[in-house]
Amino acid sequence: MQHYIFKKFVILVSVLLERENYLMKKKLFATILLSTVALSQGAVVAGVSADSTDDKIAAQDNKINSINQQQQSAQAQVDQIQGQVSEIKQQQENLQAENDRLNEESERLSAEIDELSKNIVARQESLANQARSAQTTGTATSYINAIVSSGSLTEAISRISAMNEIADANNKMLQEQKRDKEEIAQKQKENNDAINTVIANKQQLEDDAQALSTKEAELKVAQLNLAAEKSSAENEKNALLQQKAEAEKAAAAAAAAEAAYRAKQKEQQAAVKASANTTLQAQVQAAAQTPATTPAAAQTQAVAQPAVQTQAAAAPAATTSRPNYSSSASSYPVGECTWGAKTLAPWAGDYWGNGGQWAASAAAAGFRTGSQPQVGAIACWNDGGYGHVAVVTAVQSTTSIQVSESNYNGIRSIGNYRGWFNPTTAQGTVTYIYPN
Repeated sequence: MQHYIFKKFVILVSVLLERENYLMKKKLFATILLSTVALSQGAVVAGVSADSTDDKIAAQDNKINSINQQQQSAQAQVDQIQGQVSEIKQQQENLQAENDRLNEESERLSAEIDELSKNIVARQESLANQARSAQTTGTATSYINAIVSSGSLTEAISRISAMNEIADANNKMLQEQKRDKEEIAQKQKENNDAINTVIANKQQLEDDAQALSTKEAELKVAQLNLAAEKSSAENEKNALLQQKAEAEKAAAAAAAAEAAYRAKQKEQQAAVKASANTTLQAQVQAAAQTPATTPAAAQTQAVAQPAVQTQAAAAPAATTSRPNYSSSASSYPVGECTWGAKTLAPWAGDYWGNGGQWAASAAAAGFRTGSQPQVGAIACWNDGGYGHVAVVTAVQSTTSIQVSESNYNGIRSIGNYRGWFNPTTAQGTVTYIYPN
């Protein structure tokens, strides 16, 4: 009986032990399973976190690359505009240097033209006097009588020799006159070419100044844009962007100013060309309609003033031959005072230089010059610089005239801009060139 009970007890203990072992195994398995799941989820989370960081790094790299490309583009724009600015400035320096050289050359040629003109005028007077003497005294007959009336052969030979010397001197004078006229014509053309180049260069300098202003404004925009791209601080970048916006407005204003300038230039050029369709007769008729208000300076000369001249005064015919000139004003820059005078007075020379040089050039060409104003005459003012020329359209006295002109106070079309004025106090010394 005891043995049986003991056996049952052993069986029961065994069953309990197996059950406990089962539960422990089950708990261990669950623990392992849970641990495995937890580790798997942790790996997934870790993987997701790593992938997200890589994406951010890649995005930042792309942003950096984009900024670098923008900086390179902005820098290239700055370099390009800077090169254009430097090119314009260099062109300006070259043009100014060329103008300085040409002005010096023009001054030298003007002095040489003046000297040649004096020599030509002096010889013209001498030759004219000889011609008048020959006509009135019968020089050829006198020479023959002098030879025939010689007391001896020696005296006759001496008189013939003296006459030959006189003839040689006259021939030499004629040759010198011819040579100087050819030389002055060449110098006048060279001088005119220099003057025309200077004027063209001045216009180019004005155009370049406008273009430079626009390019410098564009350069400032590009520089500020580059600085904004390089800036990392947000507040500094915002300030730079504000400056950039203001610079863009300034650049737009500069571009608009340049466009307005070029439009105005085009309009002025059209007005200048249109003004060339006028004639001296039309300008004289227009001047005749101007109220005859005598300047105060002219009132002190006489109580009664002569009537306004509407026709060119008669003048003695010229005794010297003059070259034939073209009727076109193309040898002078359009809009200059010389162009306006040549347009109204086609008889003027083609290469007479600046306005202040016209009197000397005209005298050398055989035209009469003087101090009395005359309708149709060219008024030439010499102020020591470029001078000025205009065509007289009405005369009250030596101190009260009207003229038609171009490039007066910057107005480059032909017109009567002064009404009645005193020419002796206008712009240096005035000399009149007469057409006959």
